[in-house]
Amino acid sequence: MQIDSLKIDKPVFMAPMAGVSDFPYRKIVREMGCQLVYTEMVSAKGINYGNNHSEELIDFSREGGLIAVQIFGDDPGQMAQAAKEIDNKFRPDIIDINMGCPAKKIVKTGAGSALMKNPELAEKIIRQVVKAVSVPVTVKMRSGWAENNTNAVEIALKAEKAGAAAVAVHGRTRNQFYRGKADWQVIKEVSENLGIPVIGNGDIFDPQDVIDMFNETGCKAVMIGRGCQGNPWIFKRIIHYLQTGKILPRVTEFDKINMAIRHLQMACDYYGEDIAIPLMRKHLAWYLKGMPNSSKVKNEINQIYDKNKVVSILESYRNHLL
Repeated sequence: MQIDSLKIDKPVFMAPMAGVSDFPYRKIVREMGCQLVYTEMVSAKGINYGNNHSEELIDFSREGGLIAVQIFGDDPGQMAQAAKEIDNKFRPDIIDINMGCPAKKIVKTGAGSALMKNPELAEKIIRQVVKAVSVPVTVKMRSGWAENNTNAVEIALKAEKAGAAAVAVHGRTRNQFYRGKADWQVIKEVSENLGIPVIGNGDIFDPQDVIDMFNETGCKAVMIGRGCQGNPWIFKRIIHYLQTGKILPRVTEFDKINMAIRHLQMACDYYGEDIAIPLMRKHLAWYLKGMPNSSKVKNEINQIYDKNKVVSILESYRNHLL
């Protein structure tokens, strides 16, 4: 597939996820063959005011593939200014506009999925961002704000008209958050009405899900969010399946724990222990999910702030499982 002039051979992307798709995890996912990864969402206002944390979220390496920086906000001028600053300073491959985040602190400002309630404002934001940058602009949205207002087709058409190069559609409304089953029919309807590529998002947990989504929706690529939490191998398994028609075996508990340890060490090297260890607790819980007696291990880890002690607990648990 292509997003504007960008040729993409592996149409399986990692979704932008706050607190998840950071620099260390993007590096791991890259190693699994993921060609296009997204940063965590970045505040346009934060960029415009020179907020150091906002700029830290953009830090990336071009090694191994393409990078999209996702921004959020509700003011067309601010969004365009931030996008231009990011384009000039960081030179990402794509600028993505967040119209899908359901978090209360985001939507109460009018940003994220709240933009689904205001199609005219959404179109104005997209148009001004497109004019401000030299790279392709994409949009990530939901099926709508609520079940009685699934207006993804309307918003997507406005995005295309405003110059967006692709749209990603999560088949849930804002009010659903991540509950229930994703509605792939909405993704199909958007795909049937647009000339630009549509990226399907929602309930991709194994290689067969990708084939099903392609067949059912006609989308050109898939975006994986929760399915890659504690499971970076999902990209390798999906890409292998798309290329060969064969499904690789699932990784072992031994492999998962080893990756958890490596991920922790990478995060500590990048952030420092004080910041990394609290950030990593959810990742460690995802790696250990479903393993025997893992709740005890997770509870123990959650009380510790020393990397070596956490590693020791994980190694002991791994050896006990052998």
